[in-house]
Amino acid sequence: MSIRARRGAWILAPAATVLLILGVTAASRTVAHHIFAADSREQTINKKVDALLAKMTLAEKFGQLEMAGPDGANGTPGPLLLQNAKAGLVGSVLDLVGVNNINQAQQAALQSRLHIPLIFSLDVIHGYQTIFPVPLMEASSWDLAAITRDEAVSASEATADGIKWTFNPMVDIARDPRWGRVVEGAGEDPYLGSAVAAAKVAGYQGSDYSRLDKMAATVKHFAAYGAPVAGREYNTVDMSTQQLFNDYLPPYKAAVNAGVATVMSAFNSLNGVPASGDPYLLKQILRQMWDFKGAVVSDYQAVQELVEFGFAANEQDAARLALTAGVDIEMGVQVPSINSTYTNFGPALVTSGKVSIAQVNADVRHVLRLKYLAGVFDHPFTDPTRVQHAELTPANLAAARTIADESSVLLRNENALPLPKSTGSIAVVGPLADNAADQLGSNVPIGQNAVAVAHTTTVLQGVKNAVPSATVTYAQGCDTACTSSAGFGAAVQAANAAQRTVVVVGEPASYSGEASSRSDISLPGQQLALVQAIAATGKPYVVVLMNGRPLTIGWLADNAPGLLESWYPGTEGGNAVADVLFGSVNPSGKLPMTFPRNVGQIPISYNELPTGRPADPNNKYTSKYLDVPNTPQYPFGFGLSYTTFQFSNLRLSSSSVGTHGSLTVRADITNTGTTSGTDVAQLYIHDRVASVLQPVRKLAGFQRVSIAGGQTRTVTFTLGPSQLGYYDNNGHFGVEPGAFDVYVGDSSVGGLSGQLSVQ
Repeated sequence: MSIRARRGAWILAPAATVLLILGVTAASRTVAHHIFAADSREQTINKKVDALLAKMTLAEKFGQLEMAGPDGANGTPGPLLLQNAKAGLVGSVLDLVGVNNINQAQQAALQSRLHIPLIFSLDVIHGYQTIFPVPLMEASSWDLAAITRDEAVSASEATADGIKWTFNPMVDIARDPRWGRVVEGAGEDPYLGSAVAAAKVAGYQGSDYSRLDKMAATVKHFAAYGAPVAGREYNTVDMSTQQLFNDYLPPYKAAVNAGVATVMSAFNSLNGVPASGDPYLLKQILRQMWDFKGAVVSDYQAVQELVEFGFAANEQDAARLALTAGVDIEMGVQVPSINSTYTNFGPALVTSGKVSIAQVNADVRHVLRLKYLAGVFDHPFTDPTRVQHAELTPANLAAARTIADESSVLLRNENALPLPKSTGSIAVVGPLADNAADQLGSNVPIGQNAVAVAHTTTVLQGVKNAVPSATVTYAQGCDTACTSSAGFGAAVQAANAAQRTVVVVGEPASYSGEASSRSDISLPGQQLALVQAIAATGKPYVVVLMNGRPLTIGWLADNAPGLLESWYPGTEGGNAVADVLFGSVNPSGKLPMTFPRNVGQIPISYNELPTGRPADPNNKYTSKYLDVPNTPQYPFGFGLSYTTFQFSNLRLSSSSVGTHGSLTVRADITNTGTTSGTDVAQLYIHDRVASVLQPVRKLAGFQRVSIAGGQTRTVTFTLGPSQLGYYDNNGHFGVEPGAFDVYVGDSSVGGLSGQLSVQ
């Protein structure tokens, strides 16, 4: 449990140490009561599970490991699903929506011999009917309380339709924006990603996800799915143990520590082994090291794909490998019992001795426990009247607008923003200016797209709402592919006739999400030419971006008078964009991912490891490009405001700390302008000499701070073993004595600096 250290002893420390001292205070009595209640509930559930297991046939056990899908017309429960549910041969159902459809399937399941209810699952990623900003945009808020609130709204809306299980949060660390699924995560940093993961689990599940308005969450995709070679979806992942444990595993572990109900095994292979057949990931790390008690579900058809990998000889072999690796539930079908390796081959694998009945019983136990904890045994049916009071409420829409306000990132402002509300005429142009479907982004839940689009406020309408006295004209210019410039003339004419122009460009929603990798991450087609045509008028204009990944936008970064990153802002996105454009909201979003200058810099992130030949402009033989700077277009943590902030007076509670100790870091932030604003104070550290190289900077804390003009506030951070330590190449965590640099600022570049010593 130790490694070679060049500078003294390597001190082992647990990643998290919890000491509970039960005293005689009211608070401690409450803690003791909750612990006792939780233990008592677990014991009760275990007894019920044991009783059911004792009665189940082998076919019924494998039925619980089967995830079916709708087989009727228009996604309804058809005869095969209902028949198998009545026979007790289905445990869960994917993508069946509508409370009446769900109740019908549940009624069939409760007619089975043992009356075991189904649990219904769906990708509820950033909203159900009220669509929130995409997860990458939510992360740009750095507002954990708001993120928790948003997922609570999503859970409330989805459960009103009978959905009690979501396949979210996706917590894959991503440093290659070519990968389409960066839109679903929290970006490139393990500390921010871990905080967001825990916040989302808390939102979906609360303290008890058996409540009618809560649902089971799934952390995915385990593990390291966000690092595919070349940013290409479903591609291989290969990395060192220290990188896996330090950079890619922390958000999954944070979700597990937060009590996430289920874990999804990934499509990818990791270091030569497909994740859905990897006992190192699913048993050694997840079960043994992290003590995960929930269920593991495969990604869609991932078990069958073990054959295509060349890892399994056939589908029977694939079922054996996945079962013995620790995949409890196979998500493999659109209709029941077709192409399911578990259903087709599982019983024979047990009778032949290739899979133990103990393994199957453990899998079924995880599934039944999930259903008890989700409350579907006690409340199998959903009251159809809940829908009227839970979905698209004024409060839900207000929450969607607030998070979109907070998550918009101001990238450039040459005195162009905010736009005066007294502006008499405004042109709104561009392929995404009045495009509700694309504004919602990818991952709108199945069956909800038409409703979501109908309730979406576009940027065009948002501008009209913000300045009702202004004359607002609209010209699309081109569609999102922008293969033709035929509409440019109308857009230029609109800009010439207006006092100011808002240009809304970016990616269509189909360019982001699963199976949406791009080798060119610039604006699609001739969209940049459209912006340049507007610029050539000489009239004032600003640019709004909608996209699901960092883009290469060098010309805009150098030339646009105002540049607002609004990602895909969701249902209330148009109002939120207008809030920022016209100064009703002071932008406070910060980038959760680095923006590269061009694709040649990818993969790129702020927290890279040091090199023995750091870049030196006067020495060719150092680590740099010949044709582009090493620096990004926009760094991690960056985001402008309509006011200015100044950091001062960095102070540490002690200049040294023990390997098991902690200290506080404080700094003052002054709003040096006259406008109230919110900044995100960010704490970074650097281990100056380490036995295993440590990042040049590593995020170790952050805090959103709202400050009135001319006022000063103090931010306080705590640094302890979990931030100061790291995992070695054997996967062991420890804190190493030595010197550390400490930085406090509002991005990953610059800021105040100090030092501390770990002894």
